[in-house]
This record gives sequence, structure tokens and C-alpha cells, in this order.
Amino acid sequence: MMALTERHSNPWCRGTRWVLGAVAYALLVPNAWPLMGAGVAATPRTVPPRADLAEDEKRTIELFRRSGPSVVYITTLTRRFDPWRSWGITEVPQGTGSGFIWDSHGHVITNFHVVERAVIHRTTTSAQVVLHDHSRYPAKVVGVSPDHDLAVLKIEVPQDASLPLGVGTSRNLLVGQKVLAIGKPFGLDQTLTTGILSALGRRIRSANGRTIEGVIQTDAAINPGNSGGPLLDSGGRLIGVNTAIASPSGASAGIGFAIPVDTVKRVVPQLIAHGKYVRPRLGIQARDQVSRAVLGRRGIRGVLVLTVEPGSGAARAGLRPTKLTSHGTVIPGDIIQKIDDRQVGSLDDLLGALEKYEQGDTVAVTILHQRQLKQVSVELH
Repeated sequence: MMALTERHSNPWCRGTRWVLGAVAYALLVPNAWPLMGAGVAATPRTVPPRADLAEDEKRTIELFRRSGPSVVYITTLTRRFDPWRSWGITEVPQGTGSGFIWDSHGHVITNFHVVERAVIHRTTTSAQVVLHDHSRYPAKVVGVSPDHDLAVLKIEVPQDASLPLGVGTSRNLLVGQKVLAIGKPFGLDQTLTTGILSALGRRIRSANGRTIEGVIQTDAAINPGNSGGPLLDSGGRLIGVNTAIASPSGASAGIGFAIPVDTVKRVVPQLIAHGKYVRPRLGIQARDQVSRAVLGRRGIRGVLVLTVEPGSGAARAGLRPTKLTSHGTVIPGDIIQKIDDRQVGSLDDLLGALEKYEQGDTVAVTILHQRQLKQVSVELH
């Protein structure tokens, strides 16, 4: 017992045990090392004053501050029977997207595909608009144009809370100019992305398969939830409505598309006034399948006129319809090959060529009439 007592009272042994114990503790508890140096005085890092923001940064910040309140968040809600709730009904979020305030009357612009469910299932699906201050308003669908992937909603909001977005033009845009997109991607509140205008005159398919003409391409990040939000120029003016991306993953790959504002300015007033877009028409009926079947084997490109509406511009211009004889023989009608200077090879081409006109305008129509090229003037209606 004495020998053991003397060994434990040896200072050398006590020091050795302390060192070994500290090493073991540090190895077993990784955060112990900072504690061992806690007695060292720490010197605070000096924070140099921030340099003044660049002029471009200031303009972007001011643009977002000014335009952000005009951007809204849109969601569609589907009512479902829920046996676990006492009242038996619950509302479940379905589609979401962005939009922006169009005027002081509470009209909101977005994509058709954002509110498509609310349009198709009016009795079971409703739309809701969330403003920048997080106030929520039920929304009524005023009008839609699936051909242009555009929709107009209406909310009952005080005029002082309605902040319409400034509107620009898309006819004089230039590739390379700066653009900005504001929206709510993935449901994240008030997100700003910037980039350049990458290309003009693109063509994309709308929700119902029709071609949308003159589409703007941008590398500003556009992600799910950005649909229906505004694309702005460097002055904060609306130049397009973000509508689609080209991406194998479904997220931004630097190729986003926006419906040009000149199209929006032409379509939206009709949606507000009539609930639908009335496209200017020649007054004919045609089908691509029939055109291909009849003209394809002859090596002719164009749109075959199947019928001509009585009293229409096409009828007054003398366009000839396709006829079926009593013997079952098809006598092809006139074949439309040009609208003004634009070649027409399909019904989509024909509808796209008429997009820039309005009812009452007169267009030059080049037709193949009895194997002879002929140009006639047709008033649109």
C-alpha cells in the first residue's frame, strides 16, 4: 500500500497522466482543441467601408424597387371532399405561377397554362392572387387565349393598392440588350434575375399546340413558377411575358422564352372586352391533313381551301372551294401560298401570317387558281 501511495504522489507521474489525459480527450472530443487555446487574445477583423454601388447596380435596385410591387403570385385551388373534416370540403393547391397587374381596375395578366385548371373545372377549381404585401384576393378568370398562352384575371382590390406595370414595345428590341425577369420561381417570394436578350423571332408551341410567333429568347434565369411573370427592359418597361423554358431537366438552362408585349397589347384588350381573342380571318375552312393528302402527291406546298364562308372577304375575292362530285371525285379548290410576302405552307403558317393584322385590314393573298398563280385582295373579318 505504501509503495502505491508514494507512486501516486510522484509529481512526474501526475504530469504524465495529465498530458496523456488531455491528448486522449482532444482525440475523442474534436471540439476540445479550441478550448485549450481559449486564453489567447482574439483580434477583431477590420471591416473596410463598402465602396459606392456601381451606377448599373443602382439602376437595377431602383428598377426592382419600383416594379416588384406590380408582380403577383397566382395559385389555383381545387375543392375536394375530405371525410376527415367536419364540413367535408378542403381546398388543395394545384397550379402556381406569376403574373402582373395590368391596370388600375384590378386586371392581372398571366399565362393560360397557369390557370388552365380553373378554366376547365370552373365548378371545382378557383384562382387566388397574392400581392407583394402578402394580401390575398380571390380571382375571377375574365378571358383566355390558349393560342397565345395568355389569360386575364380580375381581383377586387382598392385602386391605391393596384400598381400597374409600365408597358413598352417589342418591335424595336435588339439582341444583346439587358433584360430582367421578376417572378416567384418554386414559390419563392419576389425573385429578380437578369440577363440579355438572346434572340428574336422564335416560334414556340402554345398550350393547345398552335404556334406563337415572334417570341423573345433570353438567358435570364426562368424556372417553374416564373410563368406569367414580366420580362422587363433596362428602363423597367414590360417587353414580354415569361412563358416557357427549353431544358432537359425542367429547370433553367439559360434558354427562356417570353411572349412579346406587342402581342400582349393586341390580345389582352379583346380578352377584357369579349373574354376571348377574335383572330382576323379570311373566311375559309382548311385542314392540314387534307392539304397534305391532296397536295403532297402533287409536290405542291400551301393550304387547300375546303370551304368559303358566304359573304366573307374570301367569297368577295372569288376564292374557290374544294368540291366533291356525285361520282366521289375530289376537285381541289384554290391553294393559298402567300399572305402578302410571307410564304404559307400549313394552316399554322396561315394563322401566324394573319396575327399582325386586325379585322377590317386588307391583305394580298397569292393563290394557285386552276394551275395559275393569281393574287387577290381579301378583307379580313
